[in-house]
Amino acid sequence: DIDRWVIDHVMTYISGIDHESESIAFINLSGNTINDFSLTRYISEKLDEHNVAAHQVCFEITETAAITNYGAAIKFIEAVRSMGCLFALDDFGAGMSSFSYLKSLPVDYLKIDGDFIRSMDDSDMDRAIVEAINNIGHVATLKTIGEYAETDKIIQNLKDIQVDFAQGYAIEKPHKI
Repeated sequence: DIDRWVIDHVMTYISGIDHESESIAFINLSGNTINDFSLTRYISEKLDEHNVAAHQVCFEITETAAITNYGAAIKFIEAVRSMGCLFALDDFGAGMSSFSYLKSLPVDYLKIDGDFIRSMDDSDMDRAIVEAINNIGHVATLKTIGEYAETDKIIQNLKDIQVDFAQGYAIEKPHKI
């Protein structure tokens, strides 16, 4: 119910954004949501109701949720992407054993876990992990997003290793919708 409420409110908010805009709204979904087969119909209805361009919406689930509900995740992601929406794998790297899942999960973005980003300035190991995840993401033809980009120094480090996007307080504070 919360995910549906968020989807409706985000769609209402972005319905005023120019469809030619490159802005994308990222909507986090709970792990249980991907088991709700009626949600894809709900998403389609909300896209139509609010006249939102599907390419302006990117749904995201955590790496753990995708792996835990692997079969349902594949079906859900494929259904949402067939509408034209995008999909992100959130908190990637928290379960480093899951690199092999990148071969079969049909996602568009790879969000690098913020715990690595946050400490990459002080830890050569964390910087190397961020760099490795970014490189693997690019080999898989995914756009990468560095979470927890909280300082200008972190932003510069992400630029230096060619992470595609950053998310965090150094970019923008969250907005009330």
